[in-house]
Amino acid sequence: MRLDGVLFFPVTPFGADGGLAEPALAGHIADGVAAGAGGVFTACGTGEFSALDLDEYTRVLAVSVQAADGRAPVFGGAGGPLPAAKAIARAAAAQGADGLLLMPPYLVTGPSSGLVQYVREVAAAGGLPMIIYQRGTARFTPEAVAELAKVPNVIGFKDGLGDFDLLQRIILTVRNSTDRPFTFFNGLPTAELTVPAYRGLGVNLYSSAVFAFAPEISLAFYTAVTGGDEVLAQRLLTHFYLPLVELRDLVPGYAVSLVKAGVRIRGLKVGGVRPPLVDPSPEHMRSLERLITTGLEIAGA
Repeated sequence: MRLDGVLFFPVTPFGADGGLAEPALAGHIADGVAAGAGGVFTACGTGEFSALDLDEYTRVLAVSVQAADGRAPVFGGAGGPLPAAKAIARAAAAQGADGLLLMPPYLVTGPSSGLVQYVREVAAAGGLPMIIYQRGTARFTPEAVAELAKVPNVIGFKDGLGDFDLLQRIILTVRNSTDRPFTFFNGLPTAELTVPAYRGLGVNLYSSAVFAFAPEISLAFYTAVTGGDEVLAQRLLTHFYLPLVELRDLVPGYAVSLVKAGVRIRGLKVGGVRPPLVDPSPEHMRSLERLITTGLEIAGA
């Protein structure tokens, strides 16, 4: 399995009754894969993983796998309390997912040895290839990541902290401890803003929340960065991604809420977000609409 290009983190659509809107999800996934997603990470942070019960999660995975139809690998989110994370891992495996993105355990902050054991137990529960997500209460030492990189189905490490000193030490320690393939990812919110910095460390893969609502912009940026078009990359960073991040930072949770609002603006009925997240205000919706228009113009879409 090879993850490459732009990684797609779809939203989870809800209907007027508040329940899972499966047809909208299937269309959302199919459109993203057709647009050129290099991987589908469903029911993760952007997909409101923390707001789904196990039955909903299972349906999201089933619909996503069916909609992707083998054209791109499908990873499901996992995390939270250990028993729940293990049940989720088993559910993802049963629905034919290609792998898991393991998010932090719930509430508690444990030492490195505890985090290592948490990862080991969830990895064993589903048996799927797993990417560790460093963020929140899950902060790993270089030695811990090097130890986990030797677990056969732990295949990668996604950084959501932005501590470049720590990440460089993790990369060097892992590379020095094992020859097996192990992939590193940029997992910061609105990751495009920090892509140049991560690429300086040799970390080229990144999450693109923007791909969920404006794949044209996301792909234009990716092509510019990988093709050496610094002028276009800087225009998109300056006039689209930077103001998007500034809008995102106005309200906690907007890293998800704005993405879902963007999907609605582009014409797909995916409903609002579930508490504790809140939907953007009318003023912020207008700002997002203007930003999307600007980004599409710069991308030539």
